[in-house]
Amino acid sequence: MLRVTAASLCSYCQKTRLLGPLPVAFASTVTPPTKRPENPLTVRSLYQLSVDIRKVRKFKAWVLSEGSAYVSETADLLRDMGADATAIACILETHPEAVLCRPEDAAAQRDLWVSVCPNRRELMSIVEKFPASFFTLTRHGHQRANILYLQSLRLSNRIIGKLMASAPQSFGRPVELNKKVIHTLRETYLDLGGDEGNLRVWLQKLLSQNPYILLRPAEAWQDSLSFLREQGFTTEELLVLVSSLRASIAELQPEAMRQALGYVEEALSCSKDELKQTATRCPAILYYSLPTLAGRFQGLMDVGVSMEQVKESPNALELTTQIVLYRVQKLASYGYDVRSGSLDVIAGTKRDFEASCVKLQLRRQRPLFNPVAPLNAAEE
Repeated sequence: MLRVTAASLCSYCQKTRLLGPLPVAFASTVTPPTKRPENPLTVRSLYQLSVDIRKVRKFKAWVLSEGSAYVSETADLLRDMGADATAIACILETHPEAVLCRPEDAAAQRDLWVSVCPNRRELMSIVEKFPASFFTLTRHGHQRANILYLQSLRLSNRIIGKLMASAPQSFGRPVELNKKVIHTLRETYLDLGGDEGNLRVWLQKLLSQNPYILLRPAEAWQDSLSFLREQGFTTEELLVLVSSLRASIAELQPEAMRQALGYVEEALSCSKDELKQTATRCPAILYYSLPTLAGRFQGLMDVGVSMEQVKESPNALELTTQIVLYRVQKLASYGYDVRSGSLDVIAGTKRDFEASCVKLQLRRQRPLFNPVAPLNAAEE
């Protein structure tokens, strides 16, 4: 019978459990283990901290059965970091495994995070949002080496802190692996004509957009770029795509991109050059699946938009059918017929669209001024 002992307590904190549910065929032949009794000291200590025991029993009942737990020590550490009683209870409800971490390991983790985020309030905000990342203990040597490496690149501590919170796996592996990925990113950017002076900003945007990029094989970037070069994209166009897609380009599959480009080319009845222009203006079409692309096109057709309009404003394809319908109806209430105008007015962010609506509303409310009309007697 598989059992987590007190001695291996922090193995869960050091890495998530790798054992998933047993296959159905196998599970049916295995007698389920007897449920172990709860540790009354752990239950009482959590209860005194106003932790919802029912919630812990429902989602992480095994934690309550461990022979050793450090509830008060964990609460003291969080309290010293600036957490109030409500925050402590919330953290331990969300990630009760935290009480299984040895105090010395949790303290070492705190010191590492403080080196990146010295502001107590900001640090506690991160811990409240990502308690699993904070209490997931990896090898401190790897963590420290990766932090120092990223700081040597002059990346902001804010970006490094975001990486630690969102993708702690990146810091639990040898720094050489992350160096290899960063080197590939750097060489890709410079080979495409990127400016060395903007490299740090570009890297920060990449890592901020997709914290998991360091876990992607460096070869994935090369495969995606090689495919796009085969499609005739110039160096300048590739730089635009890489800068727009940022980390997403490492996740693109050549065959999926081939299908997406083929579908758009046929739907818009456009030439190869027009297709490249469409992709550089709306890079999202490279990672949309065929059903998604077909649904976006159909949604625009359903509101009376022409293919020529889509070709002129391909960014409209970034909107879901529901958003397109809502925006078209709202514009119609201001007297704007999207079928006879530009789709640029419905594309873009929510803020851009609301600004366009305000302009249309003001234009509709403002009376037209005729400079040659005679003044009223009261105005003369």
